[in-house]
Amino acid sequence: MTDSLRAPIVGIAADDVTGATDSVVQFFRSGWASRLLLGELLPGSVETGSALAMNSDARAMDLASARDATASAVAGLITAGADHLYLKIDSTMRGSVEAQVAGALDAWQEQHPGCIAVVCPAYPAMGRTIEDGLLRVHGSPIEDTPAGRDPVTPVPTSEFSQLLPGTTAISLNGSPDEDAQALRDAANGRVVVVNAASDGDLRTLAAALVASGPTAIPVGSAGLAAAMAEAWAQAAPALTTPEAAPAAQGQRIVVVVSSLHDVARAQTDHLREQLDPADLRILQPDDSLLDQPNRLHQWAAAELEYPQTLPRIVVVLSPDAVGGSETLSGAAIARSLASVVQQTLHSTDVGALVLVGGDGARAVLDSCSAQALRITGAIQEGIPVGVVEGGAAAGKIVVTKAGGFGPVSALLDTVNELTTTLAHSTEAHP
Repeated sequence: MTDSLRAPIVGIAADDVTGATDSVVQFFRSGWASRLLLGELLPGSVETGSALAMNSDARAMDLASARDATASAVAGLITAGADHLYLKIDSTMRGSVEAQVAGALDAWQEQHPGCIAVVCPAYPAMGRTIEDGLLRVHGSPIEDTPAGRDPVTPVPTSEFSQLLPGTTAISLNGSPDEDAQALRDAANGRVVVVNAASDGDLRTLAAALVASGPTAIPVGSAGLAAAMAEAWAQAAPALTTPEAAPAAQGQRIVVVVSSLHDVARAQTDHLREQLDPADLRILQPDDSLLDQPNRLHQWAAAELEYPQTLPRIVVVLSPDAVGGSETLSGAAIARSLASVVQQTLHSTDVGALVLVGGDGARAVLDSCSAQALRITGAIQEGIPVGVVEGGAAAGKIVVTKAGGFGPVSALLDTVNELTTTLAHSTEAHP
């Protein structure tokens, strides 16, 4: 089959797990077979018309490490067969974005000399916009929002001229060929930022990127990913229908909140306030246990001593403060929580996992030796759902959510939706 008749393989390099799933689910919605890759690929296992996401963990890294990690992820996607690339960054520009863009260009130019990066993290559905080169959340400058006060990767300015030094922010006119040339002219051979305040603006940009071909790398959040998924699908042959979700393995839901973001904490508090106490159990280790694996294991064993008494919702929650563990990274804390999740999975039947925060999502899936997460849909905007492939949690439903996303009711809405889904699945597959 010639390239002109072959549906592409889209590689998505993301800076954390929740961002990866939040982007690849946009491709699922447009008909792509969509997976988050977590383990080694089997030879010949990637079909055309697929979207493959790979996590670099680059968000909180120093600049040199982030550049290398992103280049490695892009190289891995190329090896998997990717002939189109999407670089997923945080919609509020948290973390090592400049280095991630540089790493993606480093690796992609090996196959596509002269490639450029087109940056637009706007996500209008979630209130993120770029206007006159300024990044805003629901109209406020980013530095005045929770992202500006993020405990790990705060964003001190809304000006792209400072966030990505040397770049110019441009607006497009809606003519794909003219816009494609404008992107290349403004990039100065490397990077350009594009203003976008609406979904229509993102569709205009996607059309320009299709016209630009694979030498232009779209760089953005799930908002631009949705527009690219639709635009690339329209330009490709018919895509293969994705597989259906399997039957649920139980009705208990384990919610893992590793994120320390203000939004994640407010959503967790709302969940606790709204659920019947009889339906909810909180497993929150003291911060002094996080760097003491044996003591943490003993604590969890005591909490789970009578698994038959566990309610339908179990929340594994990071401490409110980690004053006694200041030397631990977010990833190290997440690994400690993942060990508690593993003990929970070994103690009782679990139908679904809800993973809030990228570090925690990665740690839990790694601890299960998962090979991939096959995307099957979304609970709501920014909250994708999938099924684990391979490892100890194979077949379990997994929902991922970035800590800083969604209204205060998002976690409660997710749990309620999963409760219905698990009940219906159990009835359909007795």
